[in-house]
Amino acid sequence: MNNTRRKALEELSGKLEDLKSDLEALKDEQQEYYDNMSESLQSGEKGETAQSAADSLDNAVSSLDDAISSIQETI
Repeated sequence: MNNTRRKALEELSGKLEDLKSDLEALKDEQQEYYDNMSESLQSGEKGETAQSAADSLDNAVSSLDDAISSIQETI
């Protein structure tokens, strides 16, 4: 791999790290929103939707983490 492609991958990895941090913050906010709901709301449709959103954000964070790891292995 030449230096130009390596540098491009390093920059991309940094951008993905920033995005991952932003997603983690949103996931934490969403989980806190769910955790602060009353039990009756948590067990209802609104609670299920809130938890599903937090789970989806967690999956996105994991996917970005995998992508970052793959880029680091390539570099």
